[in-house]
Amino acid sequence: MDQFEKVLYTAKTHTTGGRDGASRSSDGRLASPGTAGGGTNPEQLFAAGWSACFISAMGLVAGKMKVALPAERAIDAEVDLRMNGDDFLLHARLNISLPGLERKVAQAIVDGAHQICPYSKATRGNIDVVLSLV
Repeated sequence: MDQFEKVLYTAKTHTTGGRDGASRSSDGRLASPGTAGGGTNPEQLFAAGWSACFISAMGLVAGKMKVALPAERAIDAEVDLRMNGDDFLLHARLNISLPGLERKVAQAIVDGAHQICPYSKATRGNIDVVLSLV
């Protein structure tokens, strides 16, 4: 893991429903494509995109396990833009909520989703990532 000197910004989003769901940013500026909104930034878009994709990946894994995902499934994602000397770095935290599922089953779903989610694959070994089942 890289040491960092300074966190420049942390994007925070809350996502429900996966690709067909919704994401909102903590500052209320994340707008849906094609709608009037206050604008957003790359870290918010990354957090929203990854969390929506991850929820969909969890649905695939749960389906293979013959487990129904709870309707209240959600991910609170945080993406830090950091600086280490002159280098810019990202750090991500996905706080995953699967209420009502046994913890062992929920963790198996999260672990499986992390293996198949395209965002997880793209970031693996490239940025620091923390997945937390909350």
